[in-house]
Amino acid sequence: MTARTAPPAPTGRALTPSRTAATAARVLRQLHHDPRTIALLLIVPVAMITLLRYVFDGAPGTFDAIGASLLGVFPLITMFLVTSIATLRERTSGTLERLLALPLGKGDLIAGYALAFGAIAVVQSALATAVSVWLLGLDVTGSPWLLLLVALLDALLGTALGLFVSAFAASEFQAVQFMPAVIFPQLLLCGLFIPRDRMHPALEAISNALPMSYAVDAMNEVLHHSDPTGAFLRDIAVVAGTALLVLCLGAITLRRRTP
Repeated sequence: MTARTAPPAPTGRALTPSRTAATAARVLRQLHHDPRTIALLLIVPVAMITLLRYVFDGAPGTFDAIGASLLGVFPLITMFLVTSIATLRERTSGTLERLLALPLGKGDLIAGYALAFGAIAVVQSALATAVSVWLLGLDVTGSPWLLLLVALLDALLGTALGLFVSAFAASEFQAVQFMPAVIFPQLLLCGLFIPRDRMHPALEAISNALPMSYAVDAMNEVLHHSDPTGAFLRDIAVVAGTALLVLCLGAITLRRRTP
């Protein structure tokens, strides 16, 4: 009598909506019990923009010039920080290893994280946009809804970058260390401090390859034009495409646990 062999466990590689939704719901439940993370995601961007408004209280035109850009930069930074640490924490604790032992593919896991943090990004971007435009008096020529769209895409880009870099960190401290390497160069070269066409040609070429540059450009298009322009559509397409590409790379490089 031959021994029966157990059928192989499903790999779960195909993206399944039910598994993705279950992963997103689990992440949101965890966030619900972590008020400090919720405060970082929802309150800190608004607090920073409010602080900036009153730093330039004597020069309101300055706030109008850079406030829209920072409306996209702050959500990107906070989502990057929280996502990279949260993903790493689940891997070092063995949670990812247990989850991936189930019929749950890497694509389901990454998509679930993106969906959960995307829902937070909607609230974060809506809150920051509403406070900036209606309470702080940010003067924009275009529609506030376009500001909200760019802020949301920036937050999703931060989520994607955080998921991606978490695969290369062995501790939460290392995850934080990726911020100077991934975020700060983009912050300096995105055109926030000086127009990119006035930079050294080599730095301008580098800035043209960084997604935050297009996020800032898109915000500036809303700031100065009443209707969406071709440049605006190009900029948001670059930001959205980069976020999708980085999410795919995150699914490929995701490890079950930290060695």
